[in-house]
Amino acid sequence: MRYVADVAALARKDILLELRSRDTLPAMLLFVVSALVVFHFALPADTSATAETGLLWIALLFTALLGLVRAFVAEREQRVLDGLVLAPCDRSAIWLGKAIGVLAFLVLAEVVALPAFALFFGPLSWELVAAVALADVGLASVGTLLAAMAAASRARELLLPLLFLPLVIPIVVGGVGASVADHPGRFLAFLGLYDAVFAILSWASFEYVVTE
Repeated sequence: MRYVADVAALARKDILLELRSRDTLPAMLLFVVSALVVFHFALPADTSATAETGLLWIALLFTALLGLVRAFVAEREQRVLDGLVLAPCDRSAIWLGKAIGVLAFLVLAEVVALPAFALFFGPLSWELVAAVALADVGLASVGTLLAAMAAASRARELLLPLLFLPLVIPIVVGGVGASVADHPGRFLAFLGLYDAVFAILSWASFEYVVTE
């Protein structure tokens, strides 16, 4: 129960800071909606559904990256992360609390992005919504670990994309496949397996990342 309380406190801290500062979420919303508007007017009328769905996943991927770049800004500027590492709690709780906060921001951004996609390109399918939900877990899991690694570097704005983008290519493959394939079940299962594997790896390795 102590572990759950620590995670809840850390996640609540991130969400309350964002509600007060309004730094990350508005930028994510502006970026993803602007990207969809540009795609809508730039694509020819006969563009395939596969291409449209692929562009949606690109927009969601870079929206997540935008949020992750700022995920550890408060901890880095005020040296809060040092205090959290020294606190008498399991260090994996820091990762889980931060990942829950990142996941919440992604979901809020997609509450706007998915209806905008439906308005510009066509109706949403349950497969697409399910794939986005599963992808969010993977993006938050992997992204939080890599954002913590990059936060200690002076070139963090460059390092995070270099680490993050190659690792989330399977999410894009699985997400697009689940959205357009005739039998999306195997792609959804692939996304679920990716989430499980990388969430466990991130949870187990976070302690070694923040202590180096």
